[in-house]
Amino acid sequence: MVRVGPVAMNKIPVAIIGSGNIGADLLVKVMRSTLLTCTAFIGRNLRSAGMLKAQEMGVLVSAEGIDYIKNNPTCCKLVFDATSAQAHVVHAETFKALGITCIDLTPAKTGPMCLPCVNMAECLSELDVNMVTCGGQASAPIAYAIGQTQDDVDYVEVISAIASRSAGPATRANLDEYIHTTEEAIKKFSGAKRTKAILNLNPATPCIDMQTTVLAKVGSPNLEKLKPFLAELVARVQRYVPGYAVLVGPLIENGRIVVTIKVKGLGDYLPAYAGNLDIINCGAIAMAEEYASMWLQRSGDVKKERLV
Repeated sequence: MVRVGPVAMNKIPVAIIGSGNIGADLLVKVMRSTLLTCTAFIGRNLRSAGMLKAQEMGVLVSAEGIDYIKNNPTCCKLVFDATSAQAHVVHAETFKALGITCIDLTPAKTGPMCLPCVNMAECLSELDVNMVTCGGQASAPIAYAIGQTQDDVDYVEVISAIASRSAGPATRANLDEYIHTTEEAIKKFSGAKRTKAILNLNPATPCIDMQTTVLAKVGSPNLEKLKPFLAELVARVQRYVPGYAVLVGPLIENGRIVVTIKVKGLGDYLPAYAGNLDIINCGAIAMAEEYASMWLQRSGDVKKERLV
């Protein structure tokens, strides 16, 4: 265990559990935040790349896993869980018992699904919020725009293609959960009767940027209603994911509404092509900063401002 100095003034102490690609990238983003500071970076192997990165940044690290939180319940006010769906189901009970707010980056769905550009405000009253999946964060805003502007949304299909190198062990171990959670999110935010999610891992070199296509079968497609609503929603996503952009559409093809988006990452810990991991991390940071702003405003430390 490596120890650091006192918590920065006027910042909310957070912990990250899970020292893989997602956790390490989250760490860089947290330490850049004006509202958050990482007081514990937790994993299982002190020699992993993520752990070594945290030590280089002077952050306390522990290989005790969830036991570190149990033994140090006051180390943080909020925790990011970047482990696995199976592990989070167990972790969630610990966080709840300790009164620690959790932002879940696994497809476990123990808490309500959070899409910062859509339902951030209502999630602030929750102790455990789920960031869906990378494909869900990319496609659900499009599905939501379709659901809000189109009548009789019958079917929505989401096809995401990501660089194979951006899919780490946890992502690959949770592919079934990824599919089910993404489909559930699309249904929730679009109101579609039926949904389908497909994930393609592309081994091409050089690595491709994340691309996601949303296809929707609706009663009577109305692009004039969809276009301005979609443009506003995309602008809201871009406030916390600058590399999020529409590549194709919206257009009508074979009677279906089609929209394709591309996500380029910030290149913090992960390469810029890993937009699939960057988008869920950026969403999690946006949510954490909104919690932090609310808590600091209540304590009188900062003025409340909308982050999204």
